[in-house]
Amino acid sequence: MTNTKLTVVINTFRSEDKIYQCLNSIGSNYRIIIIENSNNFEFKKNIEEKYSNAQCYLTGENLGYAKGNNYGLSKVKSQFALILNPDTQLEKDTINNFFERSEKIKDFAIIGPAKQDEFSKKDLNENKDQIFEVNQLKGFAMFLNIKQFEEIGFFDKNFFIYLEEIDLCKRLKNRGKKIYLDKNIKIHHLGGKSHNKSIEFEMELSRNWHWMWSTFYYHKKYNNYFLSLLKVSSKFFSALFKVALFSILSNENKKKIYYQRLSGLYNSIIGKNSWYRPKVF
Repeated sequence: MTNTKLTVVINTFRSEDKIYQCLNSIGSNYRIIIIENSNNFEFKKNIEEKYSNAQCYLTGENLGYAKGNNYGLSKVKSQFALILNPDTQLEKDTINNFFERSEKIKDFAIIGPAKQDEFSKKDLNENKDQIFEVNQLKGFAMFLNIKQFEEIGFFDKNFFIYLEEIDLCKRLKNRGKKIYLDKNIKIHHLGGKSHNKSIEFEMELSRNWHWMWSTFYYHKKYNNYFLSLLKVSSKFFSALFKVALFSILSNENKKKIYYQRLSGLYNSIIGKNSWYRPKVF
């Protein structure tokens, strides 16, 4: 019997190598919404044939993390939603632990699992509380209390990837909403491995472009333009120097990576939308 309190939302792009381990770890009694950023009908067919509790929606284009998850969340009718990256795996008690915590802290906006890049093992071990308030969480796994988002909405659609979850957390905190990290809740995350290995270098180019674009956009959103320009100036000149350096050294891959960083930052500075998309077929 399907549990109507929770919907799992997974945003995918060329994730066939990873998604099945994730889905197997969730179980069959929760509704799963998969947003596939392509027209891959074979992927949709395979998913929906194998998992009766899953619905796969094809976007026809690469929407990215923010728009893709917003699309999935727009279809959520349950009290809670669990956003997952396709390269995550749940432990057998993960969802039950989320539910138990949600009964004890009813006014939370987001609860995140213990594995978080911004918290070192030392930080986690030294904090005596099993659950504690934080300012932000990483977006690979976020347990959302849907009612808490009525005022602010979900992700800023201007982000393609990077910093959209940090921005969401900041907007929540600015409204007095509560975000928690729970050390009892475990979700395994490979990190940066949501897509197939065959497109790794192209995805690396995309990551570098969007990291720089999102960095300036985020600063500009919360600071004035010239202060934001000052904050990223060292990154701009570093990327410019390395493009020149690797051109001289004839290292084409490194040159392409730093060119992407330079391009992403430049496009953000001049106010262009986050337009770059991975060139994969």
